[in-house]
Parts: sequence; C-alpha cells; structure tokens
Amino acid sequence: MHANKTNAADPAADREVTITRVFDAPARLLFEAHSKPQHVLEWFGPPGCPLALCEMDFRTGGRYRFAMKDGQGQLMTPFGGEYLEIITNKKISYSNTFESPGAETMVVTVTFAEHAGRTTVTVHTLFGSPKQRQEHMGRGYQAGVNAGLDQLGAVVTAMKVQP
Repeated sequence: MHANKTNAADPAADREVTITRVFDAPARLLFEAHSKPQHVLEWFGPPGCPLALCEMDFRTGGRYRFAMKDGQGQLMTPFGGEYLEIITNKKISYSNTFESPGAETMVVTVTFAEHAGRTTVTVHTLFGSPKQRQEHMGRGYQAGVNAGLDQLGAVVTAMKVQP
C-alpha cells in the first residue's frame, strides 16, 4: 500500500512527503533491517543505484554517511547526518544532508506500528524548504523511497526464513 498525504492547512505541508507501506513481518525485523549496515546495503535506494558507502553509528547522536552508485557505476554525491531519536522497534528519526555546497537539511522519521504480526512502516520526510521538496520530488525522491521499500520487503522476507 502506498499513501502520500498533504494537508494545505498545515504550514509545513509544502515541505512534507509521507509514504506508508504495510509489511507481513514483525516490527523487530523491519527495525533491524534499518539499523544494521549489512541489511541497509541490500535494500536502500532504487534498483540500479546500490549503496557503495554505508557508514553507520546507529545510536541517538550517532552519525551515518551513505553514497550510491549511479547506473554507470559512478559514485554519486554522498549524504548523511545524525540519528536524532531511536526507539527500538518503534521509531528512527535522522537528519539528512547532501555533501554539496548550499545543501539543505531534511529530517526523516520512520515509524514501525505492528498489529497482528503485520507492520505499517511510515516514512515521513520534512524538507528544509518547499524548494528543496520540489527539487527532490523532481529527481524521483518518492519513486526512490518506494523502490527501496520494495527491496526492504524482499530483505525482510529473507530474514524471516533464516534460523
């Protein structure tokens, strides 16, 4: 399931994107897939643009740094930030900034809500400005997040069958 919400009455609405997906897996597996580099390397980003760099100090106040390769194998602009809040199996919030001059910071919050063995994962992004949101949407941000969630589903399915 894909859902994207915007509320015109909310002053931040022109800076937000929310994507929701339901997985047939417990929250603990989805959280683990977000918290360990060996799993993140398998699912993060769109197909054809794998992570070539995945440095993670996964703790509140810890930092991360990622870089993807493009379709020709060239390293793309690295990005990273700080883990702002981590609640095991419930929530991960982090800042995210590309390492390029003048890049704005966005804040991404991922929540995990489990019910009857299924987990709703919500990815909420608050961009630094309406312009930043528009630029990212124009570069396929939403499609990239959804493609990553598709791959996350495959990773979590494989995790479920491991002893």
